[in-house]
Amino acid sequence: RSRAAGRSCQYLQGLISAGKRPAQRTCWGNLGSDCLRKRSSQVISWMGRGCWSILQTTVLFLYPQDLYTAPDSCKGRCEEPYNEEDECHCNAECERYQNCCEDYYTYCSSEGFSSSRDAITDGDLLHISEQLYEADHNKAKPTDIIINPQHRLSPDHTGDQEDHSPEPLYKYVNEKLFSKPTYASFIKLLDNYQRATGREEDITAEELKEQDNFLKEVMKTELMKKLFTFLHKKNRYSSEQEFVTDLKEMWFGLYSRGNGEQDSSGFEHVFSGEVKKGKVTGFHNWIRFYLLEKQGLIDYFSHSYDGPWNTYPDVLGIQFSWDGFYKEVGSAFIGCSPEFEFGLYTLCFIARPGRACHLSLGGHSLSIQTYTWTKSTYGNGRKYIATAYVISS
Repeated sequence: RSRAAGRSCQYLQGLISAGKRPAQRTCWGNLGSDCLRKRSSQVISWMGRGCWSILQTTVLFLYPQDLYTAPDSCKGRCEEPYNEEDECHCNAECERYQNCCEDYYTYCSSEGFSSSRDAITDGDLLHISEQLYEADHNKAKPTDIIINPQHRLSPDHTGDQEDHSPEPLYKYVNEKLFSKPTYASFIKLLDNYQRATGREEDITAEELKEQDNFLKEVMKTELMKKLFTFLHKKNRYSSEQEFVTDLKEMWFGLYSRGNGEQDSSGFEHVFSGEVKKGKVTGFHNWIRFYLLEKQGLIDYFSHSYDGPWNTYPDVLGIQFSWDGFYKEVGSAFIGCSPEFEFGLYTLCFIARPGRACHLSLGGHSLSIQTYTWTKSTYGNGRKYIATAYVISS
């Protein structure tokens, strides 16, 4: 019997045990024989004179959704115990494990973290994002980067695939930035992936060490320490080691975007970029873009969004070709440190998975959209990062 039918059966049995009548429109026909046999005497007594054969063929009086709960919804499921067969979850722990159903906040907003001191409120997000912005001591100075955005394209024409900018986006980058520990450890990760989905990633022992080294270096920064302290106070992690372990899984854990192969991860998709069905997907990092443009592998076409910041980090929404594959809109921070981007995306994935996460950076509004990978999990049902990127507020 399906999980939905099982819940319907439990609902009916609960009413019977409490001595209550089910709603007049109860959909008997979809409950399943096991449930009906267990309580057949009580059910029949409510229906008046009759017999088991009549009960089994009772005409339906309502639509199935009146008793059934959708597998991807929290309607009627708040505080339901964890079950690994469920597609998503609706109990107090789902926010911590990033496996809540998308409508969790609609139906269960008075439950779990959302109504307690552990809740991450919109105000909390505005405050902590400003703190992280101020703590980005490794960001580029105004003289470290000179960009040449050239043609600004209407959002209605981003799919045209026309090169409107004859010059590269980056006129100058002070590459001394890349000798800083978080930059250097980040850049080492970028050549660890095959960009085509459907081809299994072969992660070597050396590459695993590079992942660990990157996490070690970012956790030395004030920015990531502030993020951990915030999440620790909100009861998301009990120790820094637990936080780092989860970061490695959520960002670097492999899953399949195509052909059943372990061919992708959140880090690869967001920071390195992938190609699927002839198009660039992900690829939201300025350092990766600069390095490939310098090698002649990126052709900058135009931009469709330019943030309000007059210093770094700034935000651009850009169109480009990566070795012949087109990216329609690739939003990216410009001039931020690796830990800044990594930290903000992590914050939003934990606090607002699958939703717009509204932040404040230097007094300007900005939102980040994240999505969870729903087809596989790690640990106790925790979700991997599918993607994360900047959207305009």
